[in-house]
Amino acid sequence: MTMPHMGDLVAEMLAQSGVDAVFGMPGGQTTALHDGISRRSNRIRHVLMRDERNAAYAADAYARLTGKPGVCDVTVGPGANLLPAGFLEAMNASIPMIGIVGEVPLDWLQLRDKGIASQGFDQLSFFKTCTKESWLVPSVTALPDILRTAFRVATSPRPGPVAVIIPHDIFDADWDGISPPPLVDDRTVRMPYLRSTAPADGIAQAAALIRRAKRPALVCGGGVHGSDAAQVVTDFADRLGGLVVTSLSGKGSVPETRDYAAGVLNPLGSWAAIELVQEADLIIWCGSKVSQNTGMNWTLPKPDQASITIDCDPLEHGRTFRPTVPLLGDVREIVLALHKALGPQPERPDWAARIAEVKATGERQKAEEVASESVPIQPPRVMAELARRLGEDDIVVSDASFSAGWIAGYIPAKVPGRQFLFARGQGGLGYSVPGAIGAAETRPGTRIVTVAGDGAFSYTVGELATQAQFRQRVVNVVLNNGRLGWIQLWQEIFFKNVQSAMLETDTTRPGFAAAAEALGLKGFTVDTPDQIGPALDAAFAHDGPSVVEVRIDDRATPIHSFKRRMREGADKPRPRPGTVYKLREWKVSPDI
Repeated sequence: MTMPHMGDLVAEMLAQSGVDAVFGMPGGQTTALHDGISRRSNRIRHVLMRDERNAAYAADAYARLTGKPGVCDVTVGPGANLLPAGFLEAMNASIPMIGIVGEVPLDWLQLRDKGIASQGFDQLSFFKTCTKESWLVPSVTALPDILRTAFRVATSPRPGPVAVIIPHDIFDADWDGISPPPLVDDRTVRMPYLRSTAPADGIAQAAALIRRAKRPALVCGGGVHGSDAAQVVTDFADRLGGLVVTSLSGKGSVPETRDYAAGVLNPLGSWAAIELVQEADLIIWCGSKVSQNTGMNWTLPKPDQASITIDCDPLEHGRTFRPTVPLLGDVREIVLALHKALGPQPERPDWAARIAEVKATGERQKAEEVASESVPIQPPRVMAELARRLGEDDIVVSDASFSAGWIAGYIPAKVPGRQFLFARGQGGLGYSVPGAIGAAETRPGTRIVTVAGDGAFSYTVGELATQAQFRQRVVNVVLNNGRLGWIQLWQEIFFKNVQSAMLETDTTRPGFAAAAEALGLKGFTVDTPDQIGPALDAAFAHDGPSVVEVRIDDRATPIHSFKRRMREGADKPRPRPGTVYKLREWKVSPDI
């Protein structure tokens, strides 16, 4: 057995911080870390990924479900330069992550330029562009303090990814197990690092504004889950007597089976949510950054809508509009305080009736899509079959593009909590398969379901081998239309049918179910609606990973504006070079 080294110190500090899984790819410069983890296999394990980018995605899913920083490790150079996709996803979605990054020895640093030191480049400058903070460890004695700082920064409001870059000679340096000591801060093992609440007068102003509202709406974002506040928010929503919608990342903040819940507010989300939020006289933005999609291209809030913002980041209170009442602090603490200050709520029967009316119209539209017997298959039919088989403990991992919309609109969240994972920080293709690996590591034995288009699935199909290696209970549903569906319709509607989004032709038809079988998974191919149920039943019964490939209509879309344009046959002319697009307007929300 080798003598203890600084890789042991890093592994020990990770284990003491509650990290029980590290996702990554070893290299010569990081072998000391892997040796340290192997000595502590009863407390911490390493999950070998096939691609470093996927290690970050797996760590991201791990963090979303546990609240603990997801940890990924990569070697210097070619390993390190694949991390930014996952880091940017975590950065924009406020997910705590720690990247342990290898580096050339300290006295080689001046030799990195132009590749003179094999694999070397300026990693510190590189990672500072896509993390909350990054550090190059300068000495053995500095390493434990930097690692403690990494946990604090990753979990503190606003959570996000950090990079700890450790030179080869520091990793390999001897460690006696005593000096430097592997001290950790137990306050930083889970987000949020510290909780705060808004001043009492702000809470009172917000409560008074809510009482005056005739048509209040609550918009829940991913910050609800980041604060572990879904049950608290559900209790508040039960009392509010108003509309509740969520962002994609906020799905599950309240059960969507409640009468007041209208689904996901997003161009590819719920039609009822989009319609109803326009009619609110007060919008409470709860843990939502009011992004382009949740803010419906920043048309929300409307000039006549009062607003309350609840967020731990002071820079979010006024980014695109000035709220009537800003409440700075932790979502859970503020909602608890609001709930206590609210007092008896006025009856709002007209608003409740309107919510029920619009939701019923939307449900009738969805029922027609779900009942379709057409071939190729309509995705809503697939989602309905999935929804019937999902248990309350099952986790659904969405890929980007249309998959997010199919899940959002047709698989309801039945209980409060983070049961749905959406890659919305960047919206990059390829999240679902590695995300499922990270999700499965948090809850051994729990079923994980992924939904991806064939374009997204192609990005990370090699990680199916990882699912097979670890015998994870993952059902991967591939909605295969042979196209990059969003791009194809965008080209057709706005650019008069430019065809560069075709993934297959009459002579090529990739088979993902067959590829899954070759990688050690069960594979099922579905061509007609009557085959969906039996294939899903077989996949759900399998004690291991599987792929269910469904051939779907290449013109199916969850985006309501696309549906409308195709129904109407409308054709927007191609934007001319030099077109000036109108900037969004910064608004001031009124009082009621």
